[in-house]
Amino acid sequence: MSKAVVIIPTYNEIENAENIIRAVMNIPHPLFDVLIVDDNSPDGTADVVKTLQDEFSTRLHLLSRSEKNGLGRAYLAGFAWALERDYDYIIEMDADFSHNPADLPRLYEACRNDGADVAVGSRYVCGVNVVNWPMRRVLMSYFASKYVRFITGIPVNDTTAGFVCYHRRVLETLGLGNIQFVGYAFQIEMKFKAWKYGFDITEVPIIFTDRTAGTSKMNSSIFVEAIFGVIRLKLGSLFKSYKRP
Repeated sequence: MSKAVVIIPTYNEIENAENIIRAVMNIPHPLFDVLIVDDNSPDGTADVVKTLQDEFSTRLHLLSRSEKNGLGRAYLAGFAWALERDYDYIIEMDADFSHNPADLPRLYEACRNDGADVAVGSRYVCGVNVVNWPMRRVLMSYFASKYVRFITGIPVNDTTAGFVCYHRRVLETLGLGNIQFVGYAFQIEMKFKAWKYGFDITEVPIIFTDRTAGTSKMNSSIFVEAIFGVIRLKLGSLFKSYKRP
């Protein structure tokens, strides 16, 4: 079976860490490895992971970073770690259960069995499937994706989604050192560049449920980066040739 790893970035996720790890580990088929990328959480999140490594020694991994400097940087560190090993499929997922671990096999199978290069867990491919968000935030997220599609032309309904399965060849082609953004725009940039390189992107409908434990890391600067970052992406793409090596 092709190997798959789920990368989960954490910062002060002690309320969720053990539960999310066990939820992924308990999926019967396929078996997923887990990489926790912890940004030096002062609440002891990494200690919880280290304790669980005694139980899941071959499947649970911890990458500890010295500081919190952006979700994108955490994922890029996790991607680099995975590419150094023999993982064919690399999945990104939040720690707070906003992404349902039960949906992981569907993303994996969309790439492994159905031939997609990128499988996006999409909130907006079948209407609007978001639970427990205030209407203001739902509208902001929904129209942010509409804005991205309008500016870039990318045929993806949920361009800001953070629940994504990548075949390793996508990450190898993009070049991790070429990814510019660290916040909200990181998710957009990854999908946009994968599309420009001609990779097949499919959207798998999911139900997104807002966290019930811990604290959200969203702030206004993340949205500002996304608004102007999309324009930078589009303009930059006009002067670049997207040919796979």
